[in-house]
Amino acid sequence: MRSRQRMFAAVMRLLLKCLRLGRRRRFRLVRQVEQLWHYGHLCLRSLLYNSFTNGDVVLDSLFEPVYWLVDHVTRWFGVVFVALVIGLTSSIVAIVYICLLPLILQTYTPAWICWHLTYGHWNLIMIVFHYYMAITTSPGHPPQAKNDLTGVSICRKCIAPKPARTHHCSICNSCVPLTTEAAWLNNCVGHYNHRYFFSFCLFMTMGCIYCSISGWEMFRDAYAAIERMKLLEKERLQVAANQTYYQTPPPTFSFRQRAFHKSVVYLWVLCSSVALALGALTLWHAALITRGETSIERHINRKERQRLQKKGKVSIAPSTGAGWRGARCDVPLPVMQVFRNPYSYGSWDNWKVFLGVDVPRHWLTRVLLPSPHLPHGTGLSWDLPPCVTEQRAPLLAI
Repeated sequence: MRSRQRMFAAVMRLLLKCLRLGRRRRFRLVRQVEQLWHYGHLCLRSLLYNSFTNGDVVLDSLFEPVYWLVDHVTRWFGVVFVALVIGLTSSIVAIVYICLLPLILQTYTPAWICWHLTYGHWNLIMIVFHYYMAITTSPGHPPQAKNDLTGVSICRKCIAPKPARTHHCSICNSCVPLTTEAAWLNNCVGHYNHRYFFSFCLFMTMGCIYCSISGWEMFRDAYAAIERMKLLEKERLQVAANQTYYQTPPPTFSFRQRAFHKSVVYLWVLCSSVALALGALTLWHAALITRGETSIERHINRKERQRLQKKGKVSIAPSTGAGWRGARCDVPLPVMQVFRNPYSYGSWDNWKVFLGVDVPRHWLTRVLLPSPHLPHGTGLSWDLPPCVTEQRAPLLAI
């Protein structure tokens, strides 16, 4: 009896020892996992530690893959847009030569024929020349080495010298002087191809307006003819379904007639749409050129003007200090400073600098005819051009 009790006690003690050993091993494993977790967390924080890290930095880091995807997809969009512009322009030119030109030569007077041939071909040459130069000319890039230019800062994205009026382009991943946006060029618009870009927009708008006005009567006739085609097609189907021996089907239009009328409608609708959209863009850039700034600089100047107005350093309109007469009072106003764009030379001189007009004959040779002349300056330094008649005003002028 006692031997059985001793054996049972020995088995129980052995079982308790096994349970304690398993519990110790389990606790030791959990402790090791916790130590590894804390060690990895400490290593990660030490590698990624930055005293300037905040929620905005973390959010930008999370969106970096999205930015990368957008930048790379946008590059392919440029190729697609260039092919689309070339294809649509070529289709309009083909319709004009195949469908409209024979009709013009048969129905118009010699004077109108000379006008259409001269203006149409001149406009087409200007469009092709400026578009080719806009997509093939480099916009210009600042030097990567240190230089002695004033007002040079460091770009935070490409870590390179960033002169005045230079902005970073995320598509080509470099800084470009006088940057503006044009996805359908597959090229940045900068100092060296800004004139080509604006001239293409201007002449393309003029060409679309010319086609819309000249083809208005043809468009009305073609649209009415297409409507007649639809009605006659319905009548022909009805006659074919209920035809008797004394009924004859209505006449049918040939494939050439259908193609001609639909091509005229396509030409007028496309040219009118492009004239409205591209005309608005051209007017916007014309206003920017008149003020001597780009779209990015307009945003920066507006923010700076609002900031200085809140501080009371500049006035909204120029003040001469002569006083304000109204409501039976004559109170002299204090002379306040006025915010002005330091790169503006006046409306007329801004256009002369932009187009490169130094002498009067340049209006013909450089504006009305294709000209590959370079713009004033290098895009890095902004000295006074020789065609400017007045000195430019400082940033804060009285």
